[in-house]
Formats: sequence, C-alpha cells, structure tokens
Amino acid sequence: MSRREGRAERPEAGVAAPDRRRNRVTGRRSGRRMPGWEIALRYALLLAVLALTVGPFLWQLSTSLKGPHEDIFASPPAFLPEQPTFDNYVRVAETIPVWDYALNSLTVAVVNVVANCAGAALAGYALARLRYRGRRAATLAFILAMLVPVEGIIIALFTTMRGLGLNDTLAGVVLPLSISALNVLLMRNAFLNLPYEVEEAAFVDGANVWQRFARIALPSVKGTLAVVAILAFMGAWDDFLWPLIVLSDPQNFTLTIGLNYLHGTFADDERLVAAGTIIAVLPLIVLFACLQRYFFRGVGEGAVKG
Repeated sequence: MSRREGRAERPEAGVAAPDRRRNRVTGRRSGRRMPGWEIALRYALLLAVLALTVGPFLWQLSTSLKGPHEDIFASPPAFLPEQPTFDNYVRVAETIPVWDYALNSLTVAVVNVVANCAGAALAGYALARLRYRGRRAATLAFILAMLVPVEGIIIALFTTMRGLGLNDTLAGVVLPLSISALNVLLMRNAFLNLPYEVEEAAFVDGANVWQRFARIALPSVKGTLAVVAILAFMGAWDDFLWPLIVLSDPQNFTLTIGLNYLHGTFADDERLVAAGTIIAVLPLIVLFACLQRYFFRGVGEGAVKG
C-alpha cells in the first residue's frame, strides 16, 4: 500500500472540509448563524419566564423597603422606593418573636436535611446495588407512596404522633418528613448510573458493603445529595399544614405559622407582611447560592473521573 493510499483522504484545494461540530447551545452545526428573529424570540421567552418567577419576589422586596408615607398601590406602580428604610423589618421583630420562630424552623429544616440525606442515601443504595428478594416490590412501594397526597394521611399521622406522645413538639414535626419517597428514588437513580466494575474491583480488594457505600458510591453522588438537601430544606422550611396541626404552643411555632399570624393580624399593612415574607425566603436563597454548583452537577451524576 502506498503512502498516499494509507493516509486519510484530504479535501481538494479550495474546498472546505465539512465541519460536523455542533454548537452546544443551539445544537446547530457550526458555521450556520441562527436567524435574528429566532434569537429575539428565545430572549423574549426567557425574559417573560424571568419576570414571572423573579418579579413577585422583587416586588415584595421593594414593598418591604418602602416607608409609611409611600403609596404602594399607585398607578402606575413605583417599583423603586423613594426613601428606602429597614423599619418594616424592625417592626416585624417587635410584633412577633420572628427570630424564635426562625430558630424553630431552622432546627426542623436542618434535622430534616440530615435525616433525608442519610436515610435516602441508604435506601437508594439498597434499591439500586443490593440483590435480594422483594427489591422491585420495595421500589414500587416508594413510587406508590409519591401518589398518596399528604392531606389523605394527615389524620393518621396526627393519631400516630399523639400515640407516641410527640404532639406539640418539634420532633413531631420532623418525624413524618424525615425520609421522602422522592428523595429515595432520586438517590436510587444516581446509584444506578455508577458502573458495577468499580464496586466489583473494591469487592475483590476485600471491601465490604459499608466500605463500598461510604468510600466509592456515596462520594460519586454528591450532586444528587445536594439536590436532596435543597429539596428537604425547602420542604421543611415552607411546610405550613403539618406544623399547624401538630403544634399548639406558640413557643414551638415555626416561621410559617408565625407569619400567618402576622398576615392575619396586620393584613392591611402590606409593608409588614412583605418584610416577613423576605425574612422567610432569605434562608432558601442563601442555601441555594451555596449549593448551586453541586445542584446543577447532579444532572450528570454517576460519571467516574479518571
């Protein structure tokens, strides 16, 4: 075979080779520009979604910073406050023990995050990697549990907490939320994406089940753990119905119940209600800002780095 025949065929002079690379954003082959109307349409849709999602929060933030002499119902509405002030936040703290309620909510949320991350990781690993009878039935049970609305079992939960003597305690708030079926299935799918060859090599080296779980499987699903942590924190922090039913002592109230009292008593003062809303939302924003890198990485969970 000649040297010319052994080489890869080159394009003739003056003829550009076809570029088969695709743009990561548009999915089009490089060299082809997207039409201007399509770009404008995409940005218009993005701006519309941004306005619908972020707009109400920004409006509440603006309302909470407005003074008592500013008209918040003016037409057209004034988005920026003329004289920004933090007096509304001070008034919230003077009206209700908002920091005590926030501490109760934080306690419930942190315990819920730890319980969900630990319990969902263990259950998800057992459903994905272990071999035993009834594994498919157990997976089906978790799927069916997601279809049952909380309102349908709220009476049974209350009766159970009363039988355990946990009514009107923060432990009674945490226990029904300690492990979510959705989080278990998320961890199961993450563990399923891990190649079995890695664990088999660890098994040959003498690693037992706990060592394979703690040293190989768990470090490879940090992204999904971050997703579980955020979902668990948001679910516990924003929960209103269950704490309202199980708690009766104002000292144990969570922030959602306390803010409901604020809204019911001072419903005519929208500035005060807006300030309480911002206090309740701020921890969620901080949590997501801290874990967003792991949160978005959880989409491609299961890859093994060389």
